[in-house]
Amino acid sequence: MRVIILLTEQLSLFELGCAVELFAMPRPEFQPWYSTQILSLSAGSYNGLAGSSLQCEQVDTLPPADLLLIPSFPVSVITPDARLIAELQRHYQQGGRIISFCSGSFLLAAAGLLDNRIATTHWRYAGQFKQRYPTLEYKDNILYHYDGVIGCSAGSAAAIDLGIEVIRQDFGYHCANSVARRLVLPAHRSGGQAQFVEKPLTLTKSGISQALDWATSNLSAQLSIDDIAKKANMSRRTFDRHINKHYNMTALQWLTERKLDSAKTLLEASELSIDEIAVKAGFDNAVTLRHNFRKYLSVSPMQYKRTFLRG
Repeated sequence: MRVIILLTEQLSLFELGCAVELFAMPRPEFQPWYSTQILSLSAGSYNGLAGSSLQCEQVDTLPPADLLLIPSFPVSVITPDARLIAELQRHYQQGGRIISFCSGSFLLAAAGLLDNRIATTHWRYAGQFKQRYPTLEYKDNILYHYDGVIGCSAGSAAAIDLGIEVIRQDFGYHCANSVARRLVLPAHRSGGQAQFVEKPLTLTKSGISQALDWATSNLSAQLSIDDIAKKANMSRRTFDRHINKHYNMTALQWLTERKLDSAKTLLEASELSIDEIAVKAGFDNAVTLRHNFRKYLSVSPMQYKRTFLRG
């Protein structure tokens, strides 16, 4: 699977480092894996912070690739180079995927690639983005959005969250979790096609985060939201408010996503029957499991298994 990391007008070392770590780092334990190049349409060398510089291959046209990654783009550039826009659109029209980190979403928007899609970027640039592209559906309260074709992330570190989700969709939970562990990140992220990752909780381990960890480790059909609220030493109403504030979803949606995460991992890594997986993941039965897969993922459990299970 070929990946191109495309540098544009400026070099952002952190975002480039995230892209390289996620998609260019050799991982011989996984076969197949990504084959990644760093390319530019405009320059063969870039200057970074603290006297650093980077040499890369300059090309006239982008070669065929599965995934094109834009680490950053200067928000001061209102009208990007016409050749750059044309190459992005050609890549997309040929069936390629495109993701951006941080301010790279400005380039995606300029190329029309975020039309009829959800957009986000670093909070510092949110006002400029919404003013420049008022017709786009902009989301302030998410870390990233990826629909399987086009994706963009919020602040710099959210690039890692987006990258992990791309890896999960390409190679499954096992590979994504392994990469996350190497980066010393939580192995599991929010599921569902919208792929909204939860905001980091700032509460202490003695409060709600401990209760959520407990719930994730004790999934069952009998586990209720009231049980988790009690574990957090909160009233149900207060607990619901905290979940909505930090996760932008209801407590029931959060619990359903944890069950789906568990089911997806079991589908990928075990030979258990659908009935057994349903029980272990915390659903009432296989019927409920199938219903939630269809509702949130638009596939059946067996379709998911055939897509991601790697023998």
